[in-house]
Formats: sequence, C-alpha cells, structure tokens
Amino acid sequence: MLITGCENNRHSPQSRGQIQVIFGPMFSGKTTELIRRLRRYEIAKNKCLIVKYANDLRYDSDSIATHDRQCLAAIKSTTLTDLKELAANYSVIGIDEGQFFPDTVSFAEEMANKGKIVIVAALDGTFQRKAFGDILQLVPLAESVIKLTAVCMFCFDEASFTKRIGTETQVEIIGGTDKYMAVCRRCYQQEDSTIPQKGQDSHSCDLTQIRGGNC
Repeated sequence: MLITGCENNRHSPQSRGQIQVIFGPMFSGKTTELIRRLRRYEIAKNKCLIVKYANDLRYDSDSIATHDRQCLAAIKSTTLTDLKELAANYSVIGIDEGQFFPDTVSFAEEMANKGKIVIVAALDGTFQRKAFGDILQLVPLAESVIKLTAVCMFCFDEASFTKRIGTETQVEIIGGTDKYMAVCRRCYQQEDSTIPQKGQDSHSCDLTQIRGGNC
C-alpha cells in the first residue's frame, strides 16, 4: 500500500532526531523537495512513513503528489496523533501539507524527541498573508527551516506569497491553479480585477504537460 524504503529502521533512543521544515507559497516546489529528501533517505535504507492530508484529493487520493504529478504513496489522515503507534516502526516521517493538521507541531516535536527525522512541507502563510494556524511554531523547534519561492504567475518575479482567485474567505479551500496564484509583493497588492482569470493570458501553464503523469 504505502510502505516505502527498506528495513533499516534506525529508531533507537540513541538516534539523533530532528525536524526539517520546508515552507513556501503554493507552486514553490515544497512537495517536490519533500519527495526528494524522502527518496534520499530511502536510498540510505531508512524506513519512511509518508503522511498526506486526507481531504486533499486534488491529484491522487493515496499519494502525496506534486502539481506536475510526481507521486509517492502515503497514509491518509486528518490528524497525526492517531499515527503515533504506526510511526514507532519508522525512522523518517514525511508530512505533506503540514499546515492543515491541527497537531503538526506537537507531533513533530514528540517524534523528533524519540529519535525520528521529521520532514514537514507546509504553507507558512494563508492567502491573506497571515500565519497558517500554529505552523510557524515549528521554527524554534526545528534544526532546519527553508522558505522556497515560486515564480510570480503575473510578472515572472520571485513569488513569496499565495493569492486566491475568487471571493471565498474560508482559509481551508484546497485547489490548484483554478483557485490560487503564486505572486510577488507588488502583484499581491493588485486588485483582483487586474489579475488574469482562468482562460486568459496569465503567463501560467498546465503543469501536467511539463512531465506527464507519474502517479
């Protein structure tokens, strides 16, 4: 089903646990980087537990998936606490869309203290540029934190923010290029009416045409 990696399960109390955090706006390659790191650990014969947010059904219901359809089989859940017993059998834990889980911070800290390597890919901010839940509390707890950038879908500058297309105000609305754009500071400030809508020339492309389906 999901079990990836080999049986070298380095999870003794003497193991050096750590938290690695991958932040960034949408379309910045967070899941791509998460998959890259997990595959490195698999090559080194670590046993990896990969967790996806169960309500994220955009590309694949049983895998974490990038926007260009690179996939890695995963366990689905809406909370992480329920996976503690399962996690005991793994040395590396990868969590995609960490901002959606209500217990990411406490789970990651507990697992790292038990010697696990925990890698969390997450949005750092909402479409309103506010902290996404308590996910930023991972920063002082983590050994490694990076913030990736995307390319502004409006002007091609570096994009650090996510802008929602539409009028919904609910924070948790899962979508792709149909609902969100990666934007720079200047374009974030533009009125919605100046942002090209779907079907117009927004300088964006269908990411599935870049690599084709890999799921």
